[in-house]
Amino acid sequence: MVTRPQTTRPCTLGELRASGHRQLTVKQEIRANLLTALREGRDPWPGIVGFEDTVLPQLERALIAGHDVVLLGERGQGKTRLLRTLYLLLDEWTPVIAGSELGEHPYEPITPASLRRAEELGDALPVAWRHRSERYAEKLATPDTSVADLVGDVDPVKVAEGRSLGDPETIHFGLVPRSHRGIVAINELPDLAERIQVSLLNVMEERDIQVRGYTLRLPLDVLLVASANPEDYTNRGRIITPLKDRFGAEIRTHYPLALGDEIAVIHQEAHLEAKVPEYLLEVLARFTRLLRESTAIDQRSGVSARFAVAGAETVAASALRRGAILTEAEPVARPVDLGTVVDVLRGKLEFESGEEGREAEVLEHLLRRATADTARSALGGLDLGPLVAAVESGDPVITGERISAKALLDELPKLKVLDQVAKRLHAESDGDRAAAAEFALEGLYLARRLSKISGDNGELVYG
Repeated sequence: MVTRPQTTRPCTLGELRASGHRQLTVKQEIRANLLTALREGRDPWPGIVGFEDTVLPQLERALIAGHDVVLLGERGQGKTRLLRTLYLLLDEWTPVIAGSELGEHPYEPITPASLRRAEELGDALPVAWRHRSERYAEKLATPDTSVADLVGDVDPVKVAEGRSLGDPETIHFGLVPRSHRGIVAINELPDLAERIQVSLLNVMEERDIQVRGYTLRLPLDVLLVASANPEDYTNRGRIITPLKDRFGAEIRTHYPLALGDEIAVIHQEAHLEAKVPEYLLEVLARFTRLLRESTAIDQRSGVSARFAVAGAETVAASALRRGAILTEAEPVARPVDLGTVVDVLRGKLEFESGEEGREAEVLEHLLRRATADTARSALGGLDLGPLVAAVESGDPVITGERISAKALLDELPKLKVLDQVAKRLHAESDGDRAAAAEFALEGLYLARRLSKISGDNGELVYG
């Protein structure tokens, strides 16, 4: 939320000069604020997980050096999120010429209209204050993006008002000049047609724009940042060599390197409509990481962090649906809900050409591996032998999408080891305890200590 600037701020150019305000370029502003945050031990990158020792130090060096930056990485690695945090390094409020089209600094007007006003009004030139959130502009590069969108073009309405075609004030400015004294982010830069990329060359090097045949030079003050997929994957286009050369830094992003970071991303990004126990989120995180290692998956396309996030939301939705059908007051996700991920999310993955027809088989196998690995990690050290013996000697345990948590608990044998499982997995409510017990049974099945068969109506029978 943007707060209002203090009413005591200078309202005219004369008051601004008297206040001792010092003008900085965008890159100087970012450098000063970043160095201040680092000295004070504050995190300049809220919400960015897993880049602390790799990407962020490189990005910080690039910004301190005053470089324009391009982030290279596969889909779902957090490139856009990282770009959207850059504006936090700007001053919270900055002065602009009130009513100016490009938000020029009162000390340095650059458009003909602002230059004329500054000359006429002198120290009475009105000053407004702009919040840093308004100084960040983002453009998703698409093949139909035009030079007019980015740089500008002749405005036929202004011409119709009686101005001559040679008048610079007939220009309608595009995104880049309108971001003067701010940050311009271009997502998926290679998707821009090469002739459109050429229009950015002057912006990157000479810091001005050229519109058709106009002799208009605007000394723009912008930080240009972009994201792109690696060129070996992006067959739809490339960053032209002259433009690539003008970026001061090219930084490679990556998927979370640690399992804990993968889980942290799920916690941060997923909107869960029902409770999903921590160990099930770990299963989804491990599943995602196994997919990134699988030879059956096209790794040039990558497996987005959004896959695990969408998986967690799907598992929560499955639990909520079961709760509505069975009138459970507080539904909790159980291992039986994990199977919905394979059915719903397989379209988010690109498989290698030789895997046609085996997609579901590959995903189910890797999901079982992820569940088994998580069960060993979460329940290691517990002697589950009494549970195995009780299930083998007694009645089978039936679970499934249509089995409530209370019904599942009523079927389970009364064993001390189930209390130990519940304690280990921090399960307190009936829903939590049912999920924990089902997780233990699934772990025993995957360890080949119990059998599991599919019954009618989606029921699963452990015996």
